[in-house]
Amino acid sequence: MRVLPKDIIMLKPLIMAATLLVASGAVAEESPALPDTMIETAAELMRQGLADRRAYDIVESLTTEVGPRLAGTEAEARARQWAVNTLESLGFANVRVEPFELPLWIRGVETADIISPYPQPLTITTLGGSASTGPEGVTGEVAAYPDIASLKSLPDGALKGKILFVDQVMTRTQDGSGYGVAVQKRRIAAYEGERLGAKAALIRSVGTSSHRFAHTGQMRRATEDGSPGVPTAALSAPDADQLARILGRGEAIEIKIVLTPETLPPSASGNVIAEIPGREAPEDIVLVGAHLDSWDQGTGAVDDGAGVGIVVAAAKLLKETAPPRRTIRVVLFGAEEVGLVGAKAYAEQHAATLERHIVAAESDFGAGKIWQFETRVAEEKLALAKAIGEVIRPLGIGPGRNMAFGGPDLKYIREAGVPVVTLKQNGWDYFDLHHTPNDTLDKIDPEELAQNVAAYAAFMYLAAEMPGHFRAD
Repeated sequence: MRVLPKDIIMLKPLIMAATLLVASGAVAEESPALPDTMIETAAELMRQGLADRRAYDIVESLTTEVGPRLAGTEAEARARQWAVNTLESLGFANVRVEPFELPLWIRGVETADIISPYPQPLTITTLGGSASTGPEGVTGEVAAYPDIASLKSLPDGALKGKILFVDQVMTRTQDGSGYGVAVQKRRIAAYEGERLGAKAALIRSVGTSSHRFAHTGQMRRATEDGSPGVPTAALSAPDADQLARILGRGEAIEIKIVLTPETLPPSASGNVIAEIPGREAPEDIVLVGAHLDSWDQGTGAVDDGAGVGIVVAAAKLLKETAPPRRTIRVVLFGAEEVGLVGAKAYAEQHAATLERHIVAAESDFGAGKIWQFETRVAEEKLALAKAIGEVIRPLGIGPGRNMAFGGPDLKYIREAGVPVVTLKQNGWDYFDLHHTPNDTLDKIDPEELAQNVAAYAAFMYLAAEMPGHFRAD
């Protein structure tokens, strides 16, 4: 269900009716009562959030004034300055950049052509971290396999002189679960190709689009040591289908691939941080995040300009309407796309204070409507989390499991024991856009973006104001 502007005037009574059930104990006998004043304030934040255009304006500004923001590049540096300027102009406190370094990878030339039996060009994109073929390229016969698992039984050197092609189709799902399976070929194909003696590797794009562009993405994390593997690229879905048709005729295919990426010495990146200091417990932190970098093909509107707009706009709304008891910390992570480099840097730089992080959430799954509220909190605190979930339920958000991921950039702090929640967005078409030239502003629905702002604002307020915390006692 999409919440439309005409519904705004009707929203508050619905919110009150639903959430007062929590306070009365009707939802679950063990649920702690949330004070009526908190419920009313959350309802007001949701009402305002549904009418708020700032998230869209923020994404428009970032994608127009900066554009693509590949980690470690001058463009990412401009994005950090844009973020500092934006956050300061919105009145946030303690705005700063926490720097770190990472190896800089740049794309270079990328072409592929069928040499025989039916000469024609193919649409590809180099995978992040790939080695170079050199400007002369490599030529070889295609050896096709349905998935990574089918390569495991092959002996070392079995594909000597050939070009490996992994033709695994990604399953479209609302929650993005198909990605976890399909992405393995992107991460591993280069190294399996090296073991098998291949000259290069191609994978069917990790994506669900039928359009003729290829999805890029990182292989090994940028900061990991080890062999770069063989030069590797993603092949658009229609071109993967073309190879499959030719192979289905019993024809051998010879392909030439030219990839000239470069890995350069370490370059600067950083996390941009801003805060709303807590009025009573400023040492306690509710963290909301998104990542500032993007891949270099689209303008990074959906991944993850939308997340930046959502968490910044929601925090600004909270600042204006209900200054929190605990500190709200907005973290715009750098270098997410190349292996969660900013996420790791944050966990290391803040290791001494992670026990004061009450809860964390990240918006990094596009701009679709939030449909589910998942948690990862101590079992004895689950009733409190459910009570918060009931407050945002009138936005069309149902309950989920207590196994939340939280978001990619929360990996390291989650592993350190910080409770996380996932405000799960509708990702049915997210992987049509993800890591492609088609990730642009026109794909964002302002009304769905506003629903995200409403949900995040209410959640942040309740997490900052609630009695107790989400950790085990």
